[in-house]
Amino acid sequence: MGGTKSRTRVHVVSDVHGNTEALARAGEGADALICLGDLVLFLDYADHSRGIFPDLFGIENAHRIVALRTAKRFAEAREFGRRLWDGLDRERLIEEAVRRQYARMFAAFPSPTYATYGNVDMPGLWPEYAGPGTTVLDGQRVEIGGRVFGFVGGGLPTPMRTPYEIDEEEYAAKVEALGEVDVLCSHIPPEVPELCYDTVARRFERGSEALLAAIRKTRPRYALFGHVHQPLARRARIGGTECVNVGHFAATGRPWALEW
Repeated sequence: MGGTKSRTRVHVVSDVHGNTEALARAGEGADALICLGDLVLFLDYADHSRGIFPDLFGIENAHRIVALRTAKRFAEAREFGRRLWDGLDRERLIEEAVRRQYARMFAAFPSPTYATYGNVDMPGLWPEYAGPGTTVLDGQRVEIGGRVFGFVGGGLPTPMRTPYEIDEEEYAAKVEALGEVDVLCSHIPPEVPELCYDTVARRFERGSEALLAAIRKTRPRYALFGHVHQPLARRARIGGTECVNVGHFAATGRPWALEW
């Protein structure tokens, strides 16, 4: 790619959550695909029959745990889940199911793909499935078409206790390691209320103060992220930076396009 082309087009997706069919088409017409994580589908809140949880425990139990979480009764949801898992090898069953999903989704990535982890992903498994055309980045930079893209994966601690939540200091260190970039790519949004509020779940998702501080300090052209499926605002400007929620790809099947 480099500087040999007059135009460069990149497609960006996030929150794929098992939508392998659309993922296989996501790079069509683009020079590269960027994926901002959450490949795994543990439980589809729109269709309770889809995901690892209903595959193991059935749709009625999926209805129940979604109702508890939507009501913000997280302690009850955890206790309900604990009773379901009692006597089962939870780690083995989840890893086997995630491996099946990863095998399909990584095979669907076009070349080149640049990807980082979401909060429901299992980073330890990615090296086994990422082919030569997929570059995994976390706290690292890459140049695409003459622009520098920085990537920060994972999420911050929440009551949901998803698989890849890291503490704020570790997250901030990854952001700091990027330095100045043209495009800041992360799974979670910067800590801006309208970008963090989910209008369907009716709650604020975790955003990052470190991302917000980096945007104000280094002023990238774009800050791209996902995580919040139905945000109050999909875009916001912070100084000269355009902050964009690239969308809930599992539901839309449409990548967000950036061209220069």
